[in-house]
This record gives sequence, C-alpha cells and structure tokens, in this order.
Amino acid sequence: MSKLWQKSTTDTQSDIAKKVEAFTVGNDYKLDQVLVPYDVRASKVHARALNKAGILSDEELEKLTEALSQVMESWERGEFTITVQDEDMHTAIENFLIAKLGELGKKIHTGRSRNDQVLTAVRLYEKDSLESVLNEVKAFALLLIEFGEKHEKLPMPGYTHTREAMLSSVGLWAGGFAEMLILQIEASAGIAALIDRCPLGTAAGFGTTFDIDREFEAEELGFSGPLICSTTAQLSRGWAELQLVQYLMGITSVLNRFASDVIQFSSEGYPYFDLDEAVCTGSSIMPQKKNPDVAELIRAGHAEVAGAAATLQTITTNLGSGYHRDLQLTKEPVIRSVKKTLTLLQAVQILISGITPNSDNLEQAITKELFAAEAANKLVKEKGVAFREAYQTIAKEIESRVEWTVPHVLKEFTHLGSPGVPGLSYLRDRVEGD
Repeated sequence: MSKLWQKSTTDTQSDIAKKVEAFTVGNDYKLDQVLVPYDVRASKVHARALNKAGILSDEELEKLTEALSQVMESWERGEFTITVQDEDMHTAIENFLIAKLGELGKKIHTGRSRNDQVLTAVRLYEKDSLESVLNEVKAFALLLIEFGEKHEKLPMPGYTHTREAMLSSVGLWAGGFAEMLILQIEASAGIAALIDRCPLGTAAGFGTTFDIDREFEAEELGFSGPLICSTTAQLSRGWAELQLVQYLMGITSVLNRFASDVIQFSSEGYPYFDLDEAVCTGSSIMPQKKNPDVAELIRAGHAEVAGAAATLQTITTNLGSGYHRDLQLTKEPVIRSVKKTLTLLQAVQILISGITPNSDNLEQAITKELFAAEAANKLVKEKGVAFREAYQTIAKEIESRVEWTVPHVLKEFTHLGSPGVPGLSYLRDRVEGD
C-alpha cells in the first residue's frame, strides 16, 4: 500500500528508491512496535474528537473504534506487523483501517499529522515508562534500607581518594545509596511535568482549521492539559526527551557507583562483602576466579544511558523551529534508555540479594587511623584546645593518642546520619510515605 505522504505513482521498486527507503525509515518500523498501544489509544481519542467536531458520525466513530481495538488485539497476539514499506506504525495502522473499512479508514487522519501523532504516542510511552522506572527505584531503595537495617551496627572503613579515611558502617553505606535514589524519586515531579502536556491536535506544528477540542483530547489521554502553542510541540520534541534521559542517567549513575563499590569491597584487597555465586561467573582458563560480572555490567550499563543522552543533545543542537527529519532519530535513544534503565534496576535488585557482609574481615579492617579525626575532636571537647592545634598533635602522635576500640566506637556517634545513627527509619518513611 502507499505511504501516507505519497502523491504520485513514481517507481518505488528501483534500486535507488529502495535504498532511500531503507535509509529514511531506519529502525522506525521496529521501534514502533513498542508504541503501537499508545498510537491506538491516541487514535481512539482523536476519533472521538472528530466526532465532537461533526466530522465523524456516531456510526463511523463506532466502526473506527472497533477496528482500532482489532489492531490492539492483533498486536497483543504478536501478529501486528510493521514493514519497511509501511515506514512506521501510523501507516501500518491506517492501512489496516482502510483494509477493514474502506474509505472510512482514510478519515482517521483528519486534523492531525504524523508529527503530533508520534509525539503523542512517545509522550504517553514516556509517562508510563517513568512510572515503571520509579516503581523499580522505590523497590531497590527499600532493599538497600532493609540491607542497612540488617547490618546497621556493623562498622566498616570509610574511604576518600580510595584511601582509608574515617569510620563508617554498613548501615550508613547502604543508606547513602538509598537516599540518593530517594532524592531521584523526589525530583521526578519536574520531569513528569515536562512530559505531561498533550501535543495531539497541533498537527504539523501549526494547528488546523478543523475545530478539534484539544483540551478534551488531553483530558481523555490522561495529560494535565494540552501544549498551548502548536509550535511548542515540535520545539519540545527531543528537548523533553533529552531531559527525561538525563533524569534516567541520574538514576543509573547511582547504580554505577553502587556497583563500583560492590566490585571493590568484594575483592581480595578489600574483602568486606561476600558475593553469592549466582551473581558471579567464572573463568574459562583460571579455575579460582569468581568474577563480579553482574556488578560490572551494571556499572557499564550507565555508559549506554549517558551515550543516549549525548545523542539526544547533539541531534537537537542547532535545529530551528518546526519539524525536522533529524527528530525522527530522537525516538530510539529514549526507548533504549528506558529499557536499559529498567534492566539495570532489576539486575541491581538481584545483586543486592547476593551480597553478605564479612563481619570478621570488616572488624580486622578497623584500624586506629580511622579514628584520628575523632581523637582530635576529643582534645577539643575535653581540653578546650583549638581544632587546628589538636589536628597537629594527633598527626604527630597517632599511635599513642588514638585509643578507640571497635566494640564501643559506634556508640560515640550519636548525631543523625552518623555511623551509629544512619537514619534508616527516616529514609523508609520517605519511601513508603511517598
């Protein structure tokens, strides 16, 4: 069947035509399989808006709605196909409607363009995806809190510059990562607002002379409202997607650092955590190896999301207003980033279930040097000396001045967010009360 934009019967079978088709379509016909449910949903609402505008009769609306439901049933069975010749889901769906309903199928595109059509489907996909991501972030944050609560009073060295610095605890270590994720959850309202405005009805970016009730379409699709200026729709394409992927990158950056710690603290040099064999692999040549592959792939996965953000940022640089075909390429980085982020969040939940602190090794790692700063603080509190003088004194006499011992040390840390009081109950309230 012909493409939606095709005006003539020019030769589409020539070698050049086929090469141009393959180049311009790219991966869209594959990527759009993910978006079919959203395009069908938006098409049903658009049909209702056309009915409200007097363009479709009640009978025509009923027939179109039923046919669109058949598209969904076919898609759910895995039978709805989108070919290179279709170019995208919009053409495949419209061709399906025409095959079923004849001339009536051609009416669905009244008052809209593929420009607002794809943007609406993508925004609906993004809204659902953000909710799915946040559910997984909350689940992992709670697992971190549970891990911290279980091992709250287990001391461990804290590091700066990859060198021993001050005392920490397993509870404080886990709580830090949990709070980073909670901050991401709390920041999600901003990105949610960016993708919660409906582009449907803006057509090619300049509106239409058909009397489309855009506020009705936005409400029916679950958006907070329509994008007011039609020109905003195409200006926002890629721009909002970039900020969504950057938001996802913020989440994966936390997973990246968590995985890096797990790799380091389960190594022979820092044997503080034992990893279950289920989250490790072996070597084909070295029988003794137990490699933290799950953690390493989580760490590397962040780079894929960061790369997608860089792609979006570069594509949208130097574009003028209005639609440009460049924007077609903003779809794949978004879908890829959502899938990767969800995969990493699911993998990291498996990873934490395979981590067990090694209490003996952790206790042996607690050396006097970790308490040097607190020894200086003790001089300030008990002798009234200036901190800088206390600092110099301890620096010269660490062996004789530092008297801390492991069994009693956590009791000395009484303020919120310290090794002795990591504040995990506060974090749990923030997650569960959200």
